[in-house]
Amino acid sequence: MLISRVFKVVIVTCLWLLLSCSLSYGTATDIACLKSIKDSLIDTRNYLNSSWKFENATEGFICSFLGVECWHPNENRVLNIRLPDMGLKGRFPLGLTNCTSITGIDLSSNELFGSIPQNISTIVGYATSLDLSSNNFSGEIPSGLANCSFLNVLKLDHNKLTGQIPGQIGFLDRLKTFSVANNLLSGPIPSSFNPVILTEENFANNPGLCGKPLSPCPSISKKTNTGIIAGAAVGGVTIAAIGVAIGMFFYYRRMSMMRKLKKDDDPEGNKWAKSLKGVKGIKASYSNTLFFHSFYFYFLSSSQLRSCVLC
Repeated sequence: MLISRVFKVVIVTCLWLLLSCSLSYGTATDIACLKSIKDSLIDTRNYLNSSWKFENATEGFICSFLGVECWHPNENRVLNIRLPDMGLKGRFPLGLTNCTSITGIDLSSNELFGSIPQNISTIVGYATSLDLSSNNFSGEIPSGLANCSFLNVLKLDHNKLTGQIPGQIGFLDRLKTFSVANNLLSGPIPSSFNPVILTEENFANNPGLCGKPLSPCPSISKKTNTGIIAGAAVGGVTIAAIGVAIGMFFYYRRMSMMRKLKKDDDPEGNKWAKSLKGVKGIKASYSNTLFFHSFYFYFLSSSQLRSCVLC
């Protein structure tokens, strides 16, 4: 009987210690999270400076901060941070990584700039909602967002994001709301997205973005076929020219041999042969000129044919 009571006391004590450690750890990290956010952002309207006071160290005091929601009112464990349209300036607050239990982040309609961190999934890995819309974020959409497997809402519209939309994001099973409208994105819209997401307003006003639900992407097959036709045409003309050149080479070689034989048949070099010598020289010069002119017109016609086919 006594042993049973002692055992119960030990169990209760251990549970109390574990709970205390857990609350203490949550308090320390979440307070550090909020302090870091406040320090990293310029509070142009004095919202955070007037509300986020860290002098009070009682349990649950951060839950009364403007824009901060806790799991429980008397527990310093941040559930959501909602700071829309507060005139905040700066880069994405990396201190969010210390809010280890956070599920919702809303920093929309502020003046945040720079790139969205590539390791975003290690900062807000348990987030179910991430709203960074109506800021000045630039650079590419990080593919690491695809590792935020709990995301239901992802809003990146009205920024200055460039590049293509990572196709991996479309495979997020829980994603129900997704918007990248009014950015500088380009390339095809991934077909991996849920059909519910594929509405025009979610992708509108991106100059280089194409594919369903926007206008179709330019086909590359036509360009490929044109290149093949152009290559075949130029190759055919080249082979024909080489054949003509070889034929002319053997022709002139044969003529040269015939002239040599005729000269051997007239060893004394009579006046008639001498009188024709100048004429033959003229003919040979004319033939050589004709040969080079043929090659000139070949290259000219080849370049014209290539440019015509490519057009």
